[in-house]
Amino acid sequence: MDEKISFYILNYTGKTVKQLAVSRRHLWIVSGFLAFFLFVTAAIFADYLNLKITFNKKEVKNTIAKQSDEILNQRKQIQKFADEINSLKSSLVKLNTFEQKIRVIANIEQSSEQDSLFGVGGSIPEDLDSELPLTEKHNSLLREMHEQTRELTLASVSQEKVFESLYEGLKSQRNLLSSTPSIRPTEGWLSSGFGYRISPFTGLREFHKGLDIAGRKGTEIIATADGVVTFVGQNGSYGKMMKIDHGHGMITRYGHIQKALKERGEAVKRGDVIAMMGNTGRSTGSHLHYEVLLNGLPVNPKKYILN
Repeated sequence: MDEKISFYILNYTGKTVKQLAVSRRHLWIVSGFLAFFLFVTAAIFADYLNLKITFNKKEVKNTIAKQSDEILNQRKQIQKFADEINSLKSSLVKLNTFEQKIRVIANIEQSSEQDSLFGVGGSIPEDLDSELPLTEKHNSLLREMHEQTRELTLASVSQEKVFESLYEGLKSQRNLLSSTPSIRPTEGWLSSGFGYRISPFTGLREFHKGLDIAGRKGTEIIATADGVVTFVGQNGSYGKMMKIDHGHGMITRYGHIQKALKERGEAVKRGDVIAMMGNTGRSTGSHLHYEVLLNGLPVNPKKYILN
């Protein structure tokens, strides 16, 4: 026979309120069910905690992996920037060397006030180490990059000023070159050179101040350099003459011309047709008497004819 177990429910006075009788078999069933329920609940909770921990670990690992990739990419970018800084520095040095070569070729001295590319007595900074392993910290490389960027900025400003100075020097040289006689003033053959000769008129030894170039009457005469016409008119034995002032103490004179094509005060360029060959003044035939004067003294025009 199944024994029963009685349960008494008392109130606060101690009197029996209710009696509950439960068989032992039912009590074991209920207890087993409760134990099973608690076990299943505990197992589910444990799995939940384990799953949550595992998920959190994965998330943390993924986050760390992403951050590691970002750090590696950033370090690669730092190395790339370091290479670009080295390349920029090399380009600045090449530009500086090129500028020095131009100064030598053009005979333009650098101003004593101008510093070297990297300051007074400054040397070229050493190349940045862009081959630093990605696993190492790049703090020192970043500091060097920052410092060299500042130095390169100052160097580029200095180089710009140097090139401006060079440009002004070249412009001045260009003006000097364009104002220096350098071509034949007309077509024809040389009938008399510069220096002492026997005069065709007196038979005496005399100093001939220019070149006589013979040709057909009306042959074009051209300006041998840039300048300004300062005289057009009759001038004694020169006949009709034109004078051009080229600046820098340089003057050219064209004698025995038939017709002037430029007027006094008119600017001319090298190669401009300025007159026609003639036979005016004291002359034995159609020709051009061509003179070059430097600071008022006649010089051999042959030295100023490059063609």
